[in-house]
Amino acid sequence: MFHRGRHHYNYISPNDYTLQSGIYVSDSFARVELLSLSQPKPYLAAKGYQVVVVNYADTHRQDLAFKLAGVNTVISVVSGPAQIALIDAAAQASVRRFAPAEFEGQVALRPQPPDALDRGKSAALDRLRYYWQTQGMQYTSFVCGILYERFTPGGMYSRNIGLRSGVGAEGDYLIHISQKKAQIPYGSNGQPGTICMTSAEDVGKFVALALSLQQWPPELCMRGDRMNVSHLVNIAETVRGAPFEKVQYSPQHMDLALQQARTSGEIQAQLRAIAMIATANARFDFATPNLNSLVNVNTQGFQAWLQEAWQGH
Repeated sequence: MFHRGRHHYNYISPNDYTLQSGIYVSDSFARVELLSLSQPKPYLAAKGYQVVVVNYADTHRQDLAFKLAGVNTVISVVSGPAQIALIDAAAQASVRRFAPAEFEGQVALRPQPPDALDRGKSAALDRLRYYWQTQGMQYTSFVCGILYERFTPGGMYSRNIGLRSGVGAEGDYLIHISQKKAQIPYGSNGQPGTICMTSAEDVGKFVALALSLQQWPPELCMRGDRMNVSHLVNIAETVRGAPFEKVQYSPQHMDLALQQARTSGEIQAQLRAIAMIATANARFDFATPNLNSLVNVNTQGFQAWLQEAWQGH
């Protein structure tokens, strides 16, 4: 996501979640630009986006830095080596501030490496800390908790979100609404895990307004709702008008499920178990959504959103 001087140029990757975010950025500012990894995207151009074809390979780093020349702000939604390349190019082009592809829980609540949910995020933050210390390039992590879209019909994949996560299908995280089944992870305190959540649409609004902030702290936290998993399941039952089959997981049961998944080599089962453990350990919960108090976004509550998402299904 780019900002040049008085006009905001926005870098977004071509999927529906970030396009939805970009629409609200575009409404607030001058225009939206997208970096496409390999080829032009006519369907994006038809929506009014300017698409710039780039290559994140090391051999094209200079070209990427050239395309970032004069940019004030970059908001990334790529991960892994591509994001490292983007960070390096931004630093080379003297970009003033950079937001990495985070969009989950607070950094301090993540486990020590190795972290199965990391996907290169720690390396990106290490790189950004280095450029902050050596060049003064600001950075922030946008923290939004769990996206509501995990619970949409068909899951996040139906919205082209999290396509590389391995756990974006309906039922991969806590609740399979179509099958009326739910998993409730309990923490060591004997209570169901608590999560913060935000809709992708509201994330886009928050990000758009955050571009106007003069200074970015290390984290900008936003949320649309906060509840424990038992309440989450109760809402799903209310919306669907039927009781769900519920399985409660203690820390020991979750550890056993992870061990069994590793023994069998089932990657998706491992990721689902890891996500449950992370939920029980409050990885996606935070008490102070500082961005909610810094900008004015009328967020949608989870129950109202879920009712709309499942209307007609």
